[in-house]
Amino acid sequence: MIDAAIKAGTHDRPSVFEAFGRSLPRGRRYGVVAGTGRLLQLIADFRFGDAELQFLRANRVVGPATLDWLADYRFSGTITGYREGEIYFPNSPLLVVESSFAEGVLLETLVLSVLNYDSSVAGAAARMVSAARGRPLAEMGSRRTGERSAVAAARAAYIAGFGATSNLEAGRSWGVPTMGTAAHAFTMLHDSEEEAFRAQVDALGPSTTLLVDTYDVPTGVETAVRVAGPSLGAVRLDSGDLLTLVGSVRDQLDGLGNTGTKITVTNDLDEFAIAALAATPVDSYGVGTSVVTGSGSPAAGMVYKLVARQGADGEWVAVAKKSADKATRGGRKHPVRLQDASGTAVSETVYVGDAAPADARGRALHVPLVVDGVALPEHLGAAGVEAAREHCRSALAELPDEAFRLAAGDPVIPTVYREV
Repeated sequence: MIDAAIKAGTHDRPSVFEAFGRSLPRGRRYGVVAGTGRLLQLIADFRFGDAELQFLRANRVVGPATLDWLADYRFSGTITGYREGEIYFPNSPLLVVESSFAEGVLLETLVLSVLNYDSSVAGAAARMVSAARGRPLAEMGSRRTGERSAVAAARAAYIAGFGATSNLEAGRSWGVPTMGTAAHAFTMLHDSEEEAFRAQVDALGPSTTLLVDTYDVPTGVETAVRVAGPSLGAVRLDSGDLLTLVGSVRDQLDGLGNTGTKITVTNDLDEFAIAALAATPVDSYGVGTSVVTGSGSPAAGMVYKLVARQGADGEWVAVAKKSADKATRGGRKHPVRLQDASGTAVSETVYVGDAAPADARGRALHVPLVVDGVALPEHLGAAGVEAAREHCRSALAELPDEAFRLAAGDPVIPTVYREV
């Protein structure tokens, strides 16, 4: 597209691109924006080096003029959008890129690959957090996704309310709290379960978490208490019928005098399994496959479309697709979240035009992200992650109670358009 636009002389036309989701993942009542801070850093670093240019040249992908343009590529436009951690709904204008056509269209795959995955993970994680009813959750899914996706997933889950991750790179890169437990292999390495527990306690202290279901759970619990004593931090259960097993382990721990020892469970949990365990004495959860795959929706379904451009006469023109089932709404958009007197969200109102009316009510949802090619620092790094986590918490608190039902349903508030 850029090669053809350069030849046609249209590549520099000022343009407005928009990322949005036509719908939420199936049955979801809201979505959570995640990945914004990652995306802004990736855009800042996006370059075509000698190796990339040589590949394009050798394979005759584009012509000499385009190769020269790509060699100098630096995004110099402006990006606004929903802040990371914000709640979104169908057709919410999540990210707005204003630049030349060529600069903006080049970012499409980068924008969508980040927002689609990270927001899918965050949406699933938020449902798990509400199902857990205040009990801590740890993200433990690095072995169930790609090596780079694992770091992104840990970051997104933390923004949505998880308390920690087993992925140390997410801790190093983004400041996400880290934790971990021993695997069954550690127990089986030793000549007995007791030797394994003693080795772990000697290294980490009695407050560690011991995995007690490698062989026989009651024996494992008894051995863990004998080795670590009343200061044993927790036991982990990774198999069996957790609905009944958790109760029996709690009774056994209490009977042995370890009333302060906590129980953490893993074993292919999702939001529905977590909700089913609500009445049991579980203290915390470790979630792997389900959270890093978006609990059945590995992509959030977002698209990236041109919505406005300048014409040859310099006038702005709203543009939109008319195709069946994939029609889009053109024009610049200014979304606000309307609330009732109690502060509960009642609609996503999107004003279409040059600006929102001066008397527009509600909480404005767009914030500046990139100005003249420079990402605003408050969205970046570990500080940006913490800000996104706090914003997600407050945005979720605005939703009506029915948003947190796990049964499939429609978006909890409507998206309403207003022409300005």
